Amino acid sequence: MSMSLTLPAPAKINRMLHITGKRPDGYHNLQTLFQFLKYGDDLTFFCRDDNQLTLSPAVEGVEQEQNLIIRAARLLQQVETSAPHARPAERRGADIHLIKRIPMGGGLGGGSSDAATTLLGLNRLWQLALSLDQLAALGVTLGADVPVFVHGFAAWGEGIGEKLTPAPLDTPLFCVVHPGVSVVTADVFRSPELTRYSPVISMEHALRRGRNDCEPIVRQHSPAIAAALDWLSQFGDARLTGTGSCIILGLTDEQEGRNILLRVSEEHTDWQVFLTESSNISPLHATLNEQPGMTG
Repeated sequence: MSMSLTLPAPAKINRMLHITGKRPDGYHNLQTLFQFLKYGDDLTFFCRDDNQLTLSPAVEGVEQEQNLIIRAARLLQQVETSAPHARPAERRGADIHLIKRIPMGGGLGGGSSDAATTLLGLNRLWQLALSLDQLAALGVTLGADVPVFVHGFAAWGEGIGEKLTPAPLDTPLFCVVHPGVSVVTADVFRSPELTRYSPVISMEHALRRGRNDCEPIVRQHSPAIAAALDWLSQFGDARLTGTGSCIILGLTDEQEGRNILLRVSEEHTDWQVFLTESSNISPLHATLNEQPGMTG
């Protein structure tokens, strides 16, 4: 029986980001507050009766086998499971269609979110019955941000971002500006000027005040991002999310947000800007919970 499933892959933001040490394996320990946006990509999965995987349209600059969507699907093809209705490995194939909205290299977690949506979507379609913990363990091999999308709750993240504690965040509107440039995360973390030893703090402290340790480095190396930060800061506490390049501003007044969008359209036509709600529950999980059970 032919089956399909359409799911969102929401963007995330980092409300703050402290880097607390460099690890022997080259990764950095950090403390951060993750939250979801009601804005993102969409993926549709069509089951196949063989083990072939296709992704359309192609993502510019990313080879298909290197795309995190395909890599996530490959991991699930190899899973051994005793679930009674699980598809056998030779029938774990899918045609995947991607509607891409999240800017690449913007610090919104687009690739990680796509990977997480693939893990949860194909787990459901192929009836593998893997738990969220099992899926998150697979996901962290693809990227440190994948587990937060798999678990689907706003979180205080520690370790490399994979140790998650639910976080009671407020849910303002966010104005998000992408200033037309990308940031390579690895370049930021390689920078000798990066603050690597911020004091470890509690989640309660982070909820009251926190900064983004990556922001000074990104400002220094990207005049376009520095200019966008300065411009958006005239309206409030604008800050970099993740390693950038996107800048976020929390708002309580929707009309103020619409006024900012209008000014961007008039003054900065090379920027991408959008206004969206934030959420402490991932739109991916909200959609999955609304789906009826599937067999086939």
